[in-house]
Amino acid sequence: MNNINWGIIGCGDVAEIKSGPAFQRVEHSNLVSVMRRNADKAEDFAKRHKVPHWTNSAEDIVANKEINAVYIATPPSTHLEYALQALKANKHVYLEKPMALDAKQAQQIVEAVHNGTGKLSVAHYRRKLPAFLKVQELLHQHKIGTVTHADIQIIQAKKSLFVAEVEENWRVDPAISGGGYFYDLAPHQIDLMVHYFGPIQQTCGFSHTSNRSSKVEEVVNGIISFRNGIQFRGLWNFNAAGINEKDQCVIYGTKGKIEFSFFGSTVALTTDDHHEVFSFTNPSHVQEPMIQHVVDYFLGKGENPCPAEDGMLVMKTLEKLSGRTS
Repeated sequence: MNNINWGIIGCGDVAEIKSGPAFQRVEHSNLVSVMRRNADKAEDFAKRHKVPHWTNSAEDIVANKEINAVYIATPPSTHLEYALQALKANKHVYLEKPMALDAKQAQQIVEAVHNGTGKLSVAHYRRKLPAFLKVQELLHQHKIGTVTHADIQIIQAKKSLFVAEVEENWRVDPAISGGGYFYDLAPHQIDLMVHYFGPIQQTCGFSHTSNRSSKVEEVVNGIISFRNGIQFRGLWNFNAAGINEKDQCVIYGTKGKIEFSFFGSTVALTTDDHHEVFSFTNPSHVQEPMIQHVVDYFLGKGENPCPAEDGMLVMKTLEKLSGRTS
C-alpha cells in the first residue's frame, strides 16, 4: 500500500471545511468518493471539491475496492454501524468524535479493531494543532514545575458563536448525538487532559437538565483524579447568559501556570518572574495535521495519533462526569 484512498461517509458541515479538503492535500492521500443520504448534496460536494465519485449509499463506499480507508463523519448514532461495516471489509477507519453514542458501543468498536486487520484512529484533531502542541511542549519542559491541577470552564449561551444553531439541530437529540452540547464539545477537552496527564484513577460528576427526562445535560460539574496525582476540575454550562461566556483552561504547577482556550489560538505562560504569550495560526482545514498523521499511521510509518481505546476512555469519562454512571 503506497497511498490511502479515502471514501467519506457523511460529507456535511464538518467535512466541508474542517476535514474534507485535507484528504486531497496531505501526502500519499486521495479522496475517491463521498457519500451523503441526500444524493443532490453528495453530488454538489463532489463537484465543488473535485471528487471523482459520489453516492447516497454507505454500502457503496464500503464495497468500493479502490477505497482502502473510510472517514466516518456522520452523527454518532451511525458510528457503530458504519465502523463495523468498514472494519469487516478490512478497511482502515478515521472516526469522528464522539466515537459512539455511549461507552458500550465504543467498546464494540474497540473489539472489532482488535479482531480485524483494519486500523482505526479517532478524530481528536486538537492533539495536532500548534497551540495544543505548545502546551504539551511547555509541560514536557517543566516550565511550570510539577503540575498540581487543571481547571476548565466552558460557559456558553445557547446562541453562542461556536455552537451551531441549525433548523434540525441533531446535537440536542440524544438519540442521534448521545447527549447535548456536552457530548459534542467536551470530548475535545477531556481527550486533551488525558493526552497531557495520562491514565485516570477516578472520575465523578454531576449534571443538571431543564427537563428531568432528558439526556441533554445543560450544566455538568466534574472532577478527575489522575494516577500521577494531578487533579482536574471541569465546569460546562450551555445555558448561560451571553455576558458570562467563557472558554478557558488553566494548568497550575509548583512554579507557574499555563492558560489557553479550546477555540482560540494563544497560549499564556506565567511564572513568578516571567509572562509570555504565544500566538498561533491554525491551518485552513483544521484537521489536516491530524489527517497527515493518520495517513502515515495507516501506511505503517508512525504511531496511531489517537487509538480507539482513547476514544472509548473519553466516552466512559463523559458518562461519569455527567453522572450517568459511577
